[in-house]
Amino acid sequence: MASIDLNSDLGENTPERVVADDEAMLGVVTSANVSCGFHAGSPEGIRATLAAAAARGVTVGAHPGYRDYEGFGRRPLDVDSATLQAHVEYQLGALNGLAAAVGAVVRYVKPHGALYNAIARDERQARAVVAAVRAVDPSLVLLGLAGGVVLGVAERAGLATAAEAFADRAYTPSGELVARGTPGAVLHDADAVAARVVRLVTDGVIRAVDGADLALRADSVCVHGDSPGAVAMAHAIRTALDAAGVRIAPFAGTRA
Repeated sequence: MASIDLNSDLGENTPERVVADDEAMLGVVTSANVSCGFHAGSPEGIRATLAAAAARGVTVGAHPGYRDYEGFGRRPLDVDSATLQAHVEYQLGALNGLAAAVGAVVRYVKPHGALYNAIARDERQARAVVAAVRAVDPSLVLLGLAGGVVLGVAERAGLATAAEAFADRAYTPSGELVARGTPGAVLHDADAVAARVVRLVTDGVIRAVDGADLALRADSVCVHGDSPGAVAMAHAIRTALDAAGVRIAPFAGTRA
């Protein structure tokens, strides 16, 4: 039986910048990538999301990003390796502290936004992120873009890895995500996206922007919580996967 994890980026809300319905999304996904505060969210909001995830039995992952709150972590930054490693270590430490306070356990790391895209192709920054994860907790799983540079760097460093695909993002023929802001980069048709995810999970292919089929293996599929209609799209994806007989379960197993 085919199996897949569904994840979403959560813990990013503040009273003045609400971007997602965390409670509703936690009723659909099996893994929650929880903001560590550098790109979005507040300590009290992040804590509440962690508590809600723990109560629902949703697996928790850390979602560290560039120190770019104003740009929501989506602006490319050229950060030196020592600074980037320290910033990621700091964010993992903060999230681990809040998680422990509410009875949650951080089991994996998925970098956010521009940092995520950078380490998919930039080995220097990938090494800094991997070094940070190893320093804080080498048992954490590194979740990154399928085919991305960071997965190889992490595996060579002895970390467990998981490959990710995106339900609602368009792909280039080379397997990269089409840049946000490009027309068609973000997909909005829930039924079409659901069918796309089922095909990815069952056949190992996804349609690229040029119309060609791209071979892609993924352990987890991301549904962005801050996209319009995100919860409805997540429900459509889960319903379609259930109908196709796909087992939906977290990729990061439990650990002591």
